[in-house]
Amino acid sequence: MERIRPFGQLDDGRTVHSCRLGDADGLCAEILDLGGILARLQVPGAGGRVDAVLRLPDAQAYFADPAYLGILVGRYGNRIGGARFALDGRDHAVSANEGRNHLHGGHLGFGRRLWEVQSHGPDALVLRLHSPDGEEGYPGNLDVVATYRVHGTRLELVFEACSDAPTAFNPTHHPYFNLSGSAAVPAAAQVLQVPVAGMLPVDDALIPLGRVQPVAGTPFDFRTAATLQAQLGGDDPQLRIAGGFDHCLVLDAGHACAAQLYSPHSGVAMRIDCDAPALQLYGGQGLARQHPGLGDGLCLEPQDYPDAPNQPAFPPAVLRPGTAYRRRIVYRFACPGRDRAWDEVAASLERA
Repeated sequence: MERIRPFGQLDDGRTVHSCRLGDADGLCAEILDLGGILARLQVPGAGGRVDAVLRLPDAQAYFADPAYLGILVGRYGNRIGGARFALDGRDHAVSANEGRNHLHGGHLGFGRRLWEVQSHGPDALVLRLHSPDGEEGYPGNLDVVATYRVHGTRLELVFEACSDAPTAFNPTHHPYFNLSGSAAVPAAAQVLQVPVAGMLPVDDALIPLGRVQPVAGTPFDFRTAATLQAQLGGDDPQLRIAGGFDHCLVLDAGHACAAQLYSPHSGVAMRIDCDAPALQLYGGQGLARQHPGLGDGLCLEPQDYPDAPNQPAFPPAVLRPGTAYRRRIVYRFACPGRDRAWDEVAASLERA
């Protein structure tokens, strides 16, 4: 099996490579050294292998992608209002790449940079990136290591980082999941369960208002498993603002898993384990405009709170010198079968 192959070139002539993890019979992932992008994820399904994430054809398509398919996000995932923040009494202006606001690390961020392949084996890939002081406006020289591992039916991603100055830091991962394996099946037909304790309401620019809102009686209550289609029914003002789901769900403080997702069409299910305090749910409503014909996918992004550097009531998302950052995200997969009851789905994921 070819473990590493060219995946195209960028406009400046640099070659992008795809690194393969896993084997032909089990879970198999392809990761690019461009942006640490998860370019393909195949999982065993009832009718054969299922492509679980949306993908683009080559390196230039990923570099130009406005939807952030599959990227490692940083320095700061999600949004920073006004593209500026104060830290320890100093003001910092970061790149404004979504109107007047900052999104997913700026114009290039982590997702459009070539990472150094530190090591690559059959089941593990270690990527390294140096982000210099002032890049995208962030303070401090930052070194990040991202490690992907495949073991059994699990894909693991670990972020590790250190900085020589205090800096806002909130890395996350941005795959678009459609566990049906078919672009013809709406992503909103998937069943989702999240141990949600509240959600962060947003303004017209999708910047949090600075408070946590209860989810009971709202479309954001995924404590009981439901399809996104079912939750989108009705007239919720927050859904009108975003054109669907593009909101941060605050997780129950005692959560063991951050989310569970199931496609009754393919019978494939996924569980995300992470100790992050929140999960961004994005329904992918912009994809039809950004990538006509690509199909549907939704994002489940474990992270700290968006705009935390500007929101005194939110937990801080700051990396300081002498502190070793580490965050682990585990995607575990199972195939309980098509049209299963939710207790069967959850039990299969517990065993995965």
